[in-house]
Amino acid sequence: MQHLTRRQFIQYASAAPAIIRSSSWEAAKTKRFPLAFSTLGCPTWDWRRILDQAAQHGYAALELRGLQTEMDLSKAAQFTGTKLKESLQDLAALDLKISDLGASANLHEPDLAKRSKQLDEAKRFIDLAAQLKARYVRVFPNALVKGEEKAVTIARIIAGLRELGDHAKGSGVEVIVESHGEFTNASLLSEIIVGAKHPQVAFLWDAHHTCVAGEKPATTWQALRAYVRHTHLKDSVADESKRDAEGKPARRYVLTGKGSVPVRETVNVLVQGGYKGYYCLEWEKRWHPEIEDPEIAFPHYAQVMREYLTAAGVRAA
Repeated sequence: MQHLTRRQFIQYASAAPAIIRSSSWEAAKTKRFPLAFSTLGCPTWDWRRILDQAAQHGYAALELRGLQTEMDLSKAAQFTGTKLKESLQDLAALDLKISDLGASANLHEPDLAKRSKQLDEAKRFIDLAAQLKARYVRVFPNALVKGEEKAVTIARIIAGLRELGDHAKGSGVEVIVESHGEFTNASLLSEIIVGAKHPQVAFLWDAHHTCVAGEKPATTWQALRAYVRHTHLKDSVADESKRDAEGKPARRYVLTGKGSVPVRETVNVLVQGGYKGYYCLEWEKRWHPEIEDPEIAFPHYAQVMREYLTAAGVRAA
């Protein structure tokens, strides 16, 4: 795809199906709330459709976690060679930002060869983020290694964060470690984030994971507010028909506001605490094809979040 001029984008939108018939350029000029969505939620969409839908529904940013069949963004044709410059022009034409790049790197991995691959991926993502003018790269903690002292695993994760933080120095990129896997409470997360003590290392708060694990939004925020740079928000209900390894009901993702996760409460905590980042929908369509399609989930999230943010005192900018 050639990069989109304003005229080309308007022409494309006018020829699109009814669901995207209005001009994406006109939509992009309206005031927007700090909303983002992850491309994890639209694994079949091409670059043009991702941009169009973001603009159409009032999103301000995109979180890149794979593009169609390619999960390694550093190898995606859209972000290599001359295409990278074109992609930046496409984003600028619609005044869209890239909130962050989602690497899949796990920092707990004890096997040296596997660990090296994980760190190499994260470093490639940091380099790409700098080129794409994306401020953050997400990594996972991700587990406490069985048969290993907790302190040893924690130290390995901290060492990985520091190594990646050092790699990011001078790039304008920060490494944000997500609440994920077995790291879903403020105490354990603080051990690695505070323990890293690195200016390029911060926190991606996936509030779904911490809330489902039983922690109140205010508790997580109070412990880690100084480090929160980005958020993942999504809703779910307990699925009694399925059980996890611990015998607890599995979770089934549902549209925002339709489940039992305190999304509105989390938004209020963030707003009242002075959070300035994006409120990002991580709709896991790639991993859970049975959940609603992005054509439904993305506009629904945008509408609900506009209501939540407005009620909390946030105004579109």
